[in-house]
Amino acid sequence: MALKLPSETEKTMVASIKAYFRENLEDEIGDMKAGLVLDFFLKELAPTIYNKAIGDAKAYLLNTVTDLDGSCFEAEFTYWDKRK
Repeated sequence: MALKLPSETEKTMVASIKAYFRENLEDEIGDMKAGLVLDFFLKELAPTIYNKAIGDAKAYLLNTVTDLDGSCFEAEFTYWDKRK
């Protein structure tokens, strides 16, 4: 699955990469190089991060569904208990 970003998000990311190079590596790079770095990260690293996030979400949902009785349980037939 190819990750496609909205144009404005991509522009913001490119600007952030350029700032990172400038501030941390003392190197000025242009939009093209920053775009290539972004493309590399999206193709090479993003799937691992995406898969981890999906795995975490799946584990959370399975845990929540497994404990559904515990978290959403309502005692039955309690009308008469309240009258005592």
